[in-house]
Formats: sequence, C-alpha cells, structure tokens
Amino acid sequence: MSGRFSYSLAVSPLHDEAAVARLVAGLAPALAAAGGEASDPEAAPRDRPLAHVVLTGGTERIVLARIEARAAAGGREPVVLVAHPGHNSLPACLDLLARVRADGGTGRIVFLAGEDGDAARLGEAVHLAGVALALRRARIGALGEPSEWLVASAHGAEAVAATWGPELVPLPLSEITSRLPAEGVDAEGEVALIGAARASAVAASEVARAGAVHAVLADLVAAHRLSAVTVRCFDLVAGSRTTGCLALSRLADDGVPAGCEGDVPSAVALLWIQLLTGEAAWMANPARIAPERGELLLAHCTVPRRLVTAFDLTTHFESDLGVALAGDLAPGPVTLVRLGGRRLERIWLAEGELTASPHEPGLCRTQALVTTNPEALAELLRDPLGNHVVLVPGHRAAQLGASRDLILAEPA
Repeated sequence: MSGRFSYSLAVSPLHDEAAVARLVAGLAPALAAAGGEASDPEAAPRDRPLAHVVLTGGTERIVLARIEARAAAGGREPVVLVAHPGHNSLPACLDLLARVRADGGTGRIVFLAGEDGDAARLGEAVHLAGVALALRRARIGALGEPSEWLVASAHGAEAVAATWGPELVPLPLSEITSRLPAEGVDAEGEVALIGAARASAVAASEVARAGAVHAVLADLVAAHRLSAVTVRCFDLVAGSRTTGCLALSRLADDGVPAGCEGDVPSAVALLWIQLLTGEAAWMANPARIAPERGELLLAHCTVPRRLVTAFDLTTHFESDLGVALAGDLAPGPVTLVRLGGRRLERIWLAEGELTASPHEPGLCRTQALVTTNPEALAELLRDPLGNHVVLVPGHRAAQLGASRDLILAEPA
C-alpha cells in the first residue's frame, strides 16, 4: 500500500554507516506508523507531502538544495522537517526552518522523542502539509460574479491562488440557467427529500425544479473538475424563479463545498475546512451580535443536511420563492471562521457553543445561536472582514491555526 507521505534521509558524510543504520532503525517505527514511505527526494510524488528526516547536523545545505529543487520543479510546498534527540539533528532543523521562512516559505519541525505520541505528531504534521498541497491542486468554480452587495468578498483569481493556492475558475451563470429544463426532472430525489423532511411548505413541483439546479451543478462540477463552487444564486431567483439553496445543500452533502452569493472568501474557507477536518461547514449571515452576552445569531437559507438533526422544506426568505431548508443544527462545540483582507491574508477565528436553533421570523430559514468569547464578537464589530461567517462543528481553532501556518507565508 502506498504511504500517506514520502520521506528522504539527510545525513552528513562524516557519519559512518553503522551509526546511520542505528539512527534509521530507531526512527523507522514512527515513520512507518505515520504512513511514511522512503523515497529519493527527486522521485517523490508531488501530490503528497515530502518529509525531510534530518539524521545529523551538517546537512543544512543538503536539505536546502532538495527544498529548492522541489520548488523549482513544481512550486513552493510546505516543508516538514523531522528531528530527533541526537547527532545535532534538532539544531540543523532549527536553522533550516528559519531559512525557509526567511525565504518566504512555510514549514514545521516534528521532534521524534522515542515516545508513544511520535507517530501521531508526525501524522498530524503531514496531514496539515497535505491539506496545503490539496488546496494548491484545487479548482473552485465561481458561477457568476459575486453579488453586488458583497463589496468586501469579491476577491479575484490572482489573490486566491497567491495566498491559498486554489485556481478560481470563472463560469457564467448561464452555464446553469441555459441547462435548466422547463420542469424539474429529479422525481426520485424529490420524493426522497420530501420524505426525509419533517414538514414541507412547498409543492413537489418546486422541489423538483430546485432539484434540477442540483443536477446541472453536479454535471458542471464533473465537467470542470471542480473541488468547490460558489454561485451567484440570487440571479436564479430573479431570472429562473427558483433557488440554489437545495442544490448547494446537496452538493455539500456529496462532498463538494458549496457557497452562496458568489462569495469567494467563504468558498475558500468551506473547502479548507473540509480538506482539514473532513467535516462539512455552514456559511451564514451574522444576524445579531451581542458582545456583552457573548451571543451571535447566524442565519441562512441553505445548510448541509448532514449538519442538521431535522429540517423543514420552505421557501427562500427574501423572495418567498423556490425551496430553502430550515434546519436544526446539533448543539455542541463549534468554531467560527472568516477569511478576509485585501489578499485574503487575514483570518478571524472563534470557538464557541451552539446552544439553540431558533426559527425567528424575519430571518433566513436555518438559524443558530452561538455563545462565544465576547472579545471575539467585539472584534467582529470593530474590525470585520466581511459579511458571511463559516461554522464547523467542534473546537478547531488550534488545528485551523496550525494549518494556516503551513499555508500562509506570513501568518495572520
């Protein structure tokens, strides 16, 4: 079975073969348990992380040359340096990582201490590096321009690729509208969805019409090899008299992160979170912020069904057309994320507890009440990065921060 990552050994020519063999034997169990596979650095696959196992000191130039050769051949990638307690391995790694960062790169040192947790620490580091590599191979489809009200969320392809890695693939919204049938055709999916809903306030024909949007989007995802999408969905309401809420929910459940309103930062965040955690995330509007109580109310008309314990089918809030989901999100720990800044280089993170899923009138259909750090909410009001916030189950701030440091050359 192919490993999760490749690794190459770096050793000073001053060390004899017997000493090197003992070092390798001592590190081999942790490397194997973490999913490592020995490889020549030049032959190591580009689609998975390469860890540099620094066996001895005096190897700094050797490892640096390997890093630079990989960058010249296929672009910069996160550098994972593996150190151990002897033979000046750690001092060499410290100097190497300092140089990598000085050159505008990112990296991490994993210290193998001969303990039970070694493989887990190494496995986490290569996972984080793998997320960064996956982002650089990803393609985000932008179906239509960002909605005109998203004046802080209309980042272009150059900023997305330079800061986070994915290719932003612009596609006209007509790629959807021109393919929509006169009537919905997804009868089987329509019946299953209505049967799964707690209640439905919309006609089966409307569910079928919204289901047709999903079928078209799924075809576009396959045709353009898209990893995620963001859709200028309000134009579907105005032009086609249907909504994308159901389609985006179904795509997310199928493993394709899907955002609304053409919001680029949220699409990047949704994709990042899924690659990192394996979880679907929810993009929503902050509808009410009460820093003094540490409360934030979020609301949106679509949500991945795998995040809710029950849902109703209803209409889209602003237009009262099409199909939207009014879901009940599971209570428990959550993390809130917002990307922003001129080049998407800034991140707002807050951990909290989802305490309720109200259904207040006058707001988008799925709602979540979150308690979190009052200072974080005060910052959200004082220095916002834009409208939408992305919510993922679990307390993930440390994992997200560690991942960010391997993606962004200058941590936010």
